[in-house]
Amino acid sequence: MADCVLVAGIGNLFLSDDGFGPEVVRRLAQQDDLPAGVKVVDYGIRGMHLAYDLLDGYRALVLVDALPGSGPAGEITLLEVGQDDLGTGDFDPHGMAPVAVLASVSQLGGTLPPTYVVGCRPVSVAEGIGLSEAVSAAVPRAVAAVRALLDLRLAS
Repeated sequence: MADCVLVAGIGNLFLSDDGFGPEVVRRLAQQDDLPAGVKVVDYGIRGMHLAYDLLDGYRALVLVDALPGSGPAGEITLLEVGQDDLGTGDFDPHGMAPVAVLASVSQLGGTLPPTYVVGCRPVSVAEGIGLSEAVSAAVPRAVAAVRALLDLRLAS
């Protein structure tokens, strides 16, 4: 897997806009023209699964997730994350806390690859199925952002 880039959608489909990551990777997986060496996976809330998969030694990781914080709902943000950004985090083997999952890779004996986050500001992460209008409208922009990241920085 050392020559492979992992695109990981994370989030809970039952918490409204938290389903953003899984929706973006679902749409990416439907595209038949992804660059060679790109693996697209919907991890949902399976943090332990993602942590163990990262032990395979990927060339890079792109996480797609809803990002809380300030800014308008539906805003797409691109972040680069390194080991120094993570701290330790409390790893929950039954959940998905991205910082804790990424921090656990070194504790499991692996090395965190260059890591990017394509995130979207949610309207709500309350119980409910389906994305808000603003976040749903952001999905194509997020797909394009992941594709641009793959094409410009990772796939060559």
